[in-house]
Amino acid sequence: MIYGLIGEHLGHSFSAEIHARLGEEPYELRELAPEEVPLFLREGEFRGINVTIPYKQAVIPCLDEISETARAIGAVNTVVRRNGKLYGDNTDAAGLTRLLQRTGADLRGRKVLILGTGGTSLTAMYAARALGAAQTVRVSRSGRDGAVTYEQAAAEHRDARILINTTPCGMYPRTEECPVDLERFPELEAVADVVYNPLRTNLVLEARKRGIPAEGGLYMLTAQAVRAAELFRNTEYPPDTAEEIYRELLREKENIVLTGMPGSGKSTLAAELHRLTGKPVADTDKLIEEKAGRTIPEIFREDGEERFRDMESSVIAEVSARGGQIIATGGGAVLREKNVTALRRNGKLVLLERAAETLVPTEDRPLADTREKMDRLWREREPVYRAAADCTVAMEGTPEETAREVESRWQA
Repeated sequence: MIYGLIGEHLGHSFSAEIHARLGEEPYELRELAPEEVPLFLREGEFRGINVTIPYKQAVIPCLDEISETARAIGAVNTVVRRNGKLYGDNTDAAGLTRLLQRTGADLRGRKVLILGTGGTSLTAMYAARALGAAQTVRVSRSGRDGAVTYEQAAAEHRDARILINTTPCGMYPRTEECPVDLERFPELEAVADVVYNPLRTNLVLEARKRGIPAEGGLYMLTAQAVRAAELFRNTEYPPDTAEEIYRELLREKENIVLTGMPGSGKSTLAAELHRLTGKPVADTDKLIEEKAGRTIPEIFREDGEERFRDMESSVIAEVSARGGQIIATGGGAVLREKNVTALRRNGKLVLLERAAETLVPTEDRPLADTREKMDRLWREREPVYRAAADCTVAMEGTPEETAREVESRWQA
């Protein structure tokens, strides 16, 4: 290994993809058991490594020197070999600082709640104080090690203005979780979540729904990786490097989710977008039929609409957990709020708008197989579609023209 990442569970790390954009040398992921860490550090031939959960504090006794930043935080996430000695630093601090700045938050004089008590929480305390926070309060389930419990936080710190989540709550595969009820913190001005898989946790989505600026952890991961690469190679990258790589990753990882009425052209446009972007297509109606071994009209006839909606929610939960796709949804997919939430974690929802009179009823659509049903469906669903959409694209041009418009609006 020349450069790489060590930790306990690394199966969903994006680090190798980021570092591949920063240098030609390979960047490897190495999962280690706790007892393997000291030997790896002593005898490894790496030039530089990143360190993630749960070894950010455990590596410190194995190092010859650590930076003032790492010493102040009490955690190391970057180790560089220099003249045979191991030098430890903490680039998470730079990454989290830039993430907080990205939310637009002004921490000066503010009370900051930090969820979690692990190594990243120490980084959050350091970054918050460096940005001028008046008070930092760590929160944990147990309330040990100087932290308060979640109940104490809700009772005694309702006036917190900034919230930083450093726990794995909401991380894949447990994406349904949310660490706190934001209703209990009515003064919040910004939320930052270090979790980057999914791109947007339920915490981030709930904050945005309430009009609170909120960002997930992908930008922090990217910014800290750029700083680590600078230490690895003893160089400096242009100031906009992190932003450029972040946007590249987001385009690669984020789903394009097509919503709209039955017959609006979602499947046709998905195929065109596949040709344009190279992203694979996941058609939720087709996936439902494959899993059930029956057509959608048969499911409606034999099991009823409610059972179909349950199957649809199950497929959406599974599909939306993956990134980098074009997802063509069924006409009623956004009727359930939990489906919208699941789709939004890793995607942007694009409403394909077509004039009601151009929507053609067909026999394979049980709820829209007559003109009367189609018109009624449109009147009922239009406000739901618009509320769920991140952007709207009119189906007026050719499929190719519309696909380019969708891609442009999705990337905006």
